[in-house]
Amino acid sequence: MTQRSATPPTVGRPDVIAQAHARSLEIGLRASETPDFHPLPRPALRELVDRNQSLFTHALPVMETLHAQIVDTQSMVLLTDNHGVILHSLGDSDFVEKANRVALCTGVSWAEADRGTNAIGTALVDGQPTVVHAGEHFLHANRILTCSCAPIADPFGRTIGALDVSGDTRGFHKHTLALVRMSAQMIENHLFSNQFVDAIRVHFHARAEFIGTLFEGLAAFAPDGTFLSANRSALFQFGQPLAELQRQPFDALFGVAFARLLQQIARAPGESILLTLPSGVRVVARGEYTLPRYVGPTESLAGTSRAPLSGEARHAPRCIDPTPLATLETLDTGDAQIAAILRRVAKLRGRDIPILVLGKTGTGKEWLARAIHHDSPRRAAPFIALNCASLPDTLIEAELFGYEDGAFTGAKKRGSIGKIVQADGGTLFLDEIGDMPLAQQVRLMRVLQERNVVPLGGTRAIPVDLRIVCATHRNLRAMIEAGTFREDLYYRINGLVLTLPTLRERTDLRVLVTRILELQADGERLPRRVSAEVLERFAQCRWPGNLRQLANVLRTASIMAEGAEQIELDDLPEDFLQDCVDIAAEPRVQSLAALAGSESCDEVRAAAQAQGRPPSSKMEAWQATLIAQTLERLDGNVSAAARELGLARNTVYRYLRRNGTTH
Repeated sequence: MTQRSATPPTVGRPDVIAQAHARSLEIGLRASETPDFHPLPRPALRELVDRNQSLFTHALPVMETLHAQIVDTQSMVLLTDNHGVILHSLGDSDFVEKANRVALCTGVSWAEADRGTNAIGTALVDGQPTVVHAGEHFLHANRILTCSCAPIADPFGRTIGALDVSGDTRGFHKHTLALVRMSAQMIENHLFSNQFVDAIRVHFHARAEFIGTLFEGLAAFAPDGTFLSANRSALFQFGQPLAELQRQPFDALFGVAFARLLQQIARAPGESILLTLPSGVRVVARGEYTLPRYVGPTESLAGTSRAPLSGEARHAPRCIDPTPLATLETLDTGDAQIAAILRRVAKLRGRDIPILVLGKTGTGKEWLARAIHHDSPRRAAPFIALNCASLPDTLIEAELFGYEDGAFTGAKKRGSIGKIVQADGGTLFLDEIGDMPLAQQVRLMRVLQERNVVPLGGTRAIPVDLRIVCATHRNLRAMIEAGTFREDLYYRINGLVLTLPTLRERTDLRVLVTRILELQADGERLPRRVSAEVLERFAQCRWPGNLRQLANVLRTASIMAEGAEQIELDDLPEDFLQDCVDIAAEPRVQSLAALAGSESCDEVRAAAQAQGRPPSSKMEAWQATLIAQTLERLDGNVSAAARELGLARNTVYRYLRRNGTTH
């Protein structure tokens, strides 16, 4: 196969690669060694995930977003602990087999001591984002890979893991490391916010438009003004190491008394203030303080009593929510199908009838859930979301139901109240509920029946009042037949069933593009429209990632076109342009229509004979039917069909060739 682009002569920093190779030789590794295929046993891997619970939980949604940006590039996203052991991976099905050949899978260590020079191990040793491409790997077996990795630090600057994208050398792209670095910083910011949820936080940057973005500085202070920590961007802006900052009072860091910041938060929550860094640089800052929940001696954890910041404080400051505000009105963008769904939802306003939202991944299920919450009497209470597919079985129970101190290895001291109690008075959104383990389905059913929850390791039931909105891309009725989803839970959550159309089925693409760009450009010098050529190309795309893919493509293109009036074709990601071929020019799988309509193996066999092909076995006929139906539904998109079926693309291509269909 011809390479897509020339291999760069030196991708990583020459000195870093040379030093890493020297370390590999000193350890006694040999370049010709065969990779070790002995991952951690499952119990040991679960224990390791438990010990890295916070990292694992905050990294998973970021990994999903990163994978959506690089999908179909023969690559995978990997999360490791601070020793280089892979905790989780998301990968293209056509690359997983190649990755397994070099033991690039969960439970395997990619530390330099085990694998020699490689992006994960070398980045963890060097403490810097690193690219190791092809022949730069120490082991010959790993030279089929191109890898980009960035270390992940906890809120106190200690390296706790790494985020990596590894793929086929032919898929090398110089922008991959930038995506990995941004994703790692996003994880760090999430960890920072979670660590200091009860602290006074200062968001700041020299440019006002960067407040609320990935690049803002974050500094946390105790209620008495004691400096606690700062994120990576804040350390860069201060120009001082964390240890030095921890010895300085607030006024030395920002040029004003700490009391003034508290007054600003109390009197004008959410408004900006000008501060001065020790370097003399003026920054725009915004103070934030989430008032802590107080549980009295006779009050349950579901209580919502709050202690004011000071006697003068009358209003709680507004928290910065990175998720755009979604309402039923803002979701109505002119598509008739969406309008009909919103009309049905509006009729339930104020009624606590459970809602089940169906639809492909990325069709906007969470946006609809947020809109349902916002347009209900519960809007002032919390909206709590949990993706049931993003957590392993060992963590989802603790996240959902909460736990007491010492309930399991790695549990926080003082325990955790869990998502259900957090949503008390508001709305609990359970995304991908079809991926919830059966044991947790039983517990959730009990909560919905009894309206109380008992945390893991606890004995006291905590009463809760909440509305449930669930979502899934799976066929729950088929799962009930297969015994993998409880029928009684299904009928508890499907008071009103709504099915969201895919992006390709919608007629409001132009309005959606404009709406998303306006949200993304809020406060930033980013374009708010696309050129006619870009819109035409969008109309030709199959959008397997739906609205999520559209938002990611527009975000990347907006940054590339920063300062311009509109987004042009050259600003779009390269891999996206390659996927967006002319629909009319792409061969369809029309010859499979007869198979797609077949109801049984006998009918499939008859259809095959009618087309001049010998009858196949029942298993082959069943597989043929499934592949044909999937391809027909996805308009012949082989990559999307392979992902949905969990097959390699070559398997689907073999099926097409066997059935006399070209693609």
